[in-house]
Amino acid sequence: MTTGTLITVAPTGAESAKAEVPALPVTLDELLLTAKECEALGASVIHVHIRDDEARPTLDQGRLRETVAALREGTDLIVQLSTGGAVTDPEADRLAVLDAAPDMASCTMGTVNFGDDVFLNRWEFIVDLHTRMQERGILPEYEIFDLGQLAALPRLLDRYGLPHGGHVHVDFVMGVPGGMPGTTATLVAAQQMLRDLPAGTTFSATGIGRSTIPVMLASLSTGGHLRVGMEDTVTYAKGRPVESNMQLVARAVGFAQLAQRPPLTTTEARRLLGR
Repeated sequence: MTTGTLITVAPTGAESAKAEVPALPVTLDELLLTAKECEALGASVIHVHIRDDEARPTLDQGRLRETVAALREGTDLIVQLSTGGAVTDPEADRLAVLDAAPDMASCTMGTVNFGDDVFLNRWEFIVDLHTRMQERGILPEYEIFDLGQLAALPRLLDRYGLPHGGHVHVDFVMGVPGGMPGTTATLVAAQQMLRDLPAGTTFSATGIGRSTIPVMLASLSTGGHLRVGMEDTVTYAKGRPVESNMQLVARAVGFAQLAQRPPLTTTEARRLLGR
């Protein structure tokens, strides 16, 4: 079991509207302030979606580059860009996210029903993402929304090789309507399937909405790491809206310390991930 906990903060996402969630960080200044505060609490990775001047999701190249540069200058966090974007974003724009040269980027391992929408990830697109990241020295985080997607990962690695640096890291995104449930039993099943992946593979788990706390506890107890943030939940408890991403990171840090698996520093996180 890993002795420390990698904590990723996902502060914004592409689903919530600023008008409905006023605490959501959507400007670069808001994102940078959130990043600094979450790093001070114990986060070591930031998973980034960006918004335009009207707070709508965007994959604008100029904004992506500016965001990566600002986060690198203002923090020591590992910068992970989302290549998922919004469910309506075309593949070409999602691939172009890599041109902003992040430390990490997401690579979702299959198509999934996403509420009333479809999050499309064709096999050819997955291969393209994986191989481009290999060529550019970007570490993928393989996003798993359902167990069949996890079964596809060994196929990808066997055919196209390990990521740059050789380390495999996956994130189980649990509790999305249409994907795998955010339960302990599901996480245990997923964790057992990691045996088919290279030795040393690490995993984080993300609980969407009300599955946030069960998934955190299950991940910590099975040697996994944590992703939290307002991308994944805007409710701290029943009838209690999240006040800030820092509130969610602080809770994750508290759980990690109770599990005697304190948060990894950014230096330790880089060592774990081969960065």
